[in-house]
Amino acid sequence: MYVACQRLSALGGIIVGGESGESEYSECSECSEYSEYSECSEYSECFSALKKTKKKLKLKIIPNKHNHIMEKIIGLINAPFTPFYANGDVNLEPIPAYAAMLQKNGLQGVFINGSSGEGYMLTEDERMRLAEAWVEAARALPGDFKVIVHVGSCCVRNSRMLAEHAQKIGAWGIGAMAPPFPKIGRIEELVKYCEEIAAGAPELPFYYYHIPAFNGAFLPMVKLLEAVDGRIPNFAGIKYTYESIYEYNQCRLYADGKFDMLHGQDETILPSLAMGGAQGGIGGTTNYNGVNLVGIIDAWKAGDLDKARELQNFSQEVINVICHFRGNIVGGKRIMKLIGLDLGPNRTPFQNMTQEEENAMRAELEAINFFERCNKF
Repeated sequence: MYVACQRLSALGGIIVGGESGESEYSECSECSEYSEYSECSEYSECFSALKKTKKKLKLKIIPNKHNHIMEKIIGLINAPFTPFYANGDVNLEPIPAYAAMLQKNGLQGVFINGSSGEGYMLTEDERMRLAEAWVEAARALPGDFKVIVHVGSCCVRNSRMLAEHAQKIGAWGIGAMAPPFPKIGRIEELVKYCEEIAAGAPELPFYYYHIPAFNGAFLPMVKLLEAVDGRIPNFAGIKYTYESIYEYNQCRLYADGKFDMLHGQDETILPSLAMGGAQGGIGGTTNYNGVNLVGIIDAWKAGDLDKARELQNFSQEVINVICHFRGNIVGGKRIMKLIGLDLGPNRTPFQNMTQEEENAMRAELEAINFFERCNKF
């Protein structure tokens, strides 16, 4: 008899197996009217456990036509800056070298056109050309270098169009923050916004980008997970960029860890690890300090708490420096020039750094031995 793990079926796949080696199987009840399958009671519902016992059970994991089986991200994803020429036009030329440098320093992929990438200052055409360039660069790298495209905007139809484009070009996933205008003040408003965008790329995991400091969407994220659960099939999780470690952990624990909670604050990676979560994250200072932020996770896994603390404290020192120079989007982008990859100016209305400010920032970075420890090409 063939069995289907009920939890896996709910995620969009099926399990088939048995001694006869027959090829018939039942489709997932989420994507087919046929739902006559029995729950596997002998073995764990956990997808990873099923994979481990695959050989023993002679089971075969078959994705259905919509394939909503969501892979949880392990490791850190980088939020890259958008390269510009001096005249303000988008410059695609540095992207292959940029991607290779990030992978060399331990990053698992990129989350493009978000806040670090000045996404809201880009035209839709620019956003699509950047997505295409990053996907092409990722394909040229060894291994699995993920490209997640931020598609959020103030116009949900534009966002859906960008989502459709991301799926068409082969991006790994999509994400969207709440729009800065109109301000979203209710969970149902946010769910509807996410729902319409996610429907544009039904084959890709969708991440909500929670960054209320940018858009005023100070909404309870556990309530969001409750509302999208079973409603948005490809809702994968949340890029959580907010100060509440408590709420982050409550989201991580929701429904036995059903959703992928990507930690989004480089300054608190270690405490999130200590709470048992943060298997994956998306950072901004990873652009130039990723090797140390990845090192925090590696040290934690190795049981070296002293090293993990030292790396976290050093990473906070780096953040203290950029806070003196208008934060990561401005100061952090200029650091890229100092380590060997000039990504050009910021777009209006950001105030670009003067040469005097650059010199001052360099001196502060030298004082903490940053250039000996930063990302290398």
